[in-house]
Amino acid sequence: MTSVALRAVPLPLREQADIRDRWLTQRLLDVLPGLMDRAGIDLWLVIGREYNEDPVLASLLPATWLSARRRTILALHRSDDGVTPVAASRYPVGQFLPAWSPDDAPGLSPERSQWSAVRRFVEQADPRRIGIDVSEAFALADGLSHTEHRLLTEALGPWADRLVPAEDLAVGWLETRLPEEIAALHTLNRLTHDVVAEAFSPAVVTPGTTTALDVAWWIRQRFADLGVDPWFQPSVTLQRAGRPLTGDRLPSVAFDAVVERGDLLHCDVGLSSLGLRTDVQRNAYVLGRGETAAPEGLRAALRAGNRLQDLTVAALIPGRTGNQVLAAARAAAAREGVDGDVYSHPIGVHGHGAGPAIGQWDAQDGVAGAGDYPVHVDTAYALELAVRHPVPEWGGQRVRMALEQGIALTADGVEYLDARQTELILI
Repeated sequence: MTSVALRAVPLPLREQADIRDRWLTQRLLDVLPGLMDRAGIDLWLVIGREYNEDPVLASLLPATWLSARRRTILALHRSDDGVTPVAASRYPVGQFLPAWSPDDAPGLSPERSQWSAVRRFVEQADPRRIGIDVSEAFALADGLSHTEHRLLTEALGPWADRLVPAEDLAVGWLETRLPEEIAALHTLNRLTHDVVAEAFSPAVVTPGTTTALDVAWWIRQRFADLGVDPWFQPSVTLQRAGRPLTGDRLPSVAFDAVVERGDLLHCDVGLSSLGLRTDVQRNAYVLGRGETAAPEGLRAALRAGNRLQDLTVAALIPGRTGNQVLAAARAAAAREGVDGDVYSHPIGVHGHGAGPAIGQWDAQDGVAGAGDYPVHVDTAYALELAVRHPVPEWGGQRVRMALEQGIALTADGVEYLDARQTELILI
């Protein structure tokens, strides 16, 4: 949505709700039919109880529903006319057609009456394959609770033989982004980058006084003041000459240490707005007295990180699995002598989103299950990785330059959401 991309965020809550509901309508019309065909599922049942929701459920509910209401059962039926969204719920569910009311069967308890309505709908639809959200590989596609699964199978009787895991459908639904959503992600990432730039500035950081923890809490407070939520607690860490990394990965400077001149600062932050998430890592250098630039060794480390980004983006080819992308990126990095790790992930409705895992920091040879899922177009990722690089000005001490940047993959290729970091922020 171009207007969202060009306007400041966050938008007023009412306008956000209107946008989210419009996106849902478009997704049900334009995205879901193809995903159901790809997964070979004729009827998708998404079921959750209040405060024990299926993770998929929130992506299907009206924006004004902040949770399920009692037991909410959504049925999405694929037919020649598209997808018919139906709800067996005590309360109206937005644009879903009502399929049940507690008054429909006075002689039955509301629970039995509700499940009977689901059975009737299944009989009328006569689906060949009924998808339910059970998955070993993806937590986000494993939202059907044990109790709901038992009650569903009991209610369906012989129709329960047609139940199949909806893993591919649930993941596809969660990972696929509309062009308007990608445009909004550009704006949300720009806001995230702006907050980081403000945090890594003399307005916030006073060398010798401000701690890394102070900066992390400033970022969280800034999000709150702007009217957006973090989806995780921001973190700020330090690297310093004479304080080598612990185990080649962890900074040896305490998380609440006072920032000093000559320090390398790193942050990891992410916000939530419009039902979408960002996940960003950036780096800054605190100038020493008389310095006007960061040491060349630190700038070279950032260039190495950018190169690993280039190699990973080049490997991100639709149809490849996450493990294949990881292997290709790491092989290319090895050929060029780049010492780094790749651990990128989908992002969108959830921060660590559904879709192919492209490594994990502790799994550089591949990720079982989620790493075997293929890359699709119209998806978004947090391009997350790190390099280790010697800094001559620090006596050859190696630093870990960690970067995380939003990207979108469309039929036209990969685009950076807002812009990636290519220069250290100077304080």
